[in-house]
Amino acid sequence: MTGFFHETAFYGTDDAFLAHAVPFLENGLRAGEPSVVACTEQNTALLRAVLGSTGVIYRPGADQYSRPSEAISSYRELFREYTADGARQMRVVGDVPHPGMGAPWDWWARYEAAANLAYAEFPVWGLCPYDTRTTPAEVLADVVRTHPNIATAPGAHEVNPGYREGLAATAQVPDVLERAVPAVDVVAPSASAVREAVSAAIRGIDLTEDGAHDVVYAASEIVTNGLTHGVAPVRFRLWADESRVVVAVTDQGSGPSDPLTGLVPTTETLSAGLGLWILHRTCDYVSMGRDADGFTVRVSIGGQT
Repeated sequence: MTGFFHETAFYGTDDAFLAHAVPFLENGLRAGEPSVVACTEQNTALLRAVLGSTGVIYRPGADQYSRPSEAISSYRELFREYTADGARQMRVVGDVPHPGMGAPWDWWARYEAAANLAYAEFPVWGLCPYDTRTTPAEVLADVVRTHPNIATAPGAHEVNPGYREGLAATAQVPDVLERAVPAVDVVAPSASAVREAVSAAIRGIDLTEDGAHDVVYAASEIVTNGLTHGVAPVRFRLWADESRVVVAVTDQGSGPSDPLTGLVPTTETLSAGLGLWILHRTCDYVSMGRDADGFTVRVSIGGQT
């Protein structure tokens, strides 16, 4: 294998999960390939009961998939380490978070699309199994669109006719706080004016010092990106409760088409990618996409998303 082989599989029972994952890992171990499991606690326990610990590299799924940018950074570091040690192929079974697991989906849908580029240089076979008992139908549709390969049955590895290169057209899901009137709502703001308005609006909210700094930085960065790279008018809104803040910036452009935007760092000074990457490393949730109102970047900081 000379590059990333990105595959999905769907299952509806524990036995079906094992039928996909166990031979996949056993074949890798027999070939001397580093074989990684980064699954939920339940699926990890199922695999440990069959495979044990010998040879398998177990990573807690909650740690590996804490946020998309962290997952990419961690996997790339792992893949570099093993290829430097001479690995000619690696295997990974990973449970990517989704709403059926209590996680927002938008940025994980972008992760699944970005993985095709982010890991392209590495000889890795990645299997992303999805449980049809808990995965929403709209998520399964995105999974089909973002995986070039599909295991239609255990051992049946086929080119996926439903794969579409680039971003999945995931619907934007407004935060529950957006049901209220925004505490700040301005059109065509300057970054400095936004920083002042946000600093005033979040006084009294139960945020850590770092959290308050992250809100101000995120607001300023997203507005700057909208004014620099978007299409006017640019609208800034902020909502908050006792412990959480949501910021949304909307412009009339199409937004970045590169699936890697925000998920990997960039040194290009004319790109929005570096600031958005910092947001993905500091905010509790980042959503990017276009709907009837325009292209919106929204972030959530503090409390529970």
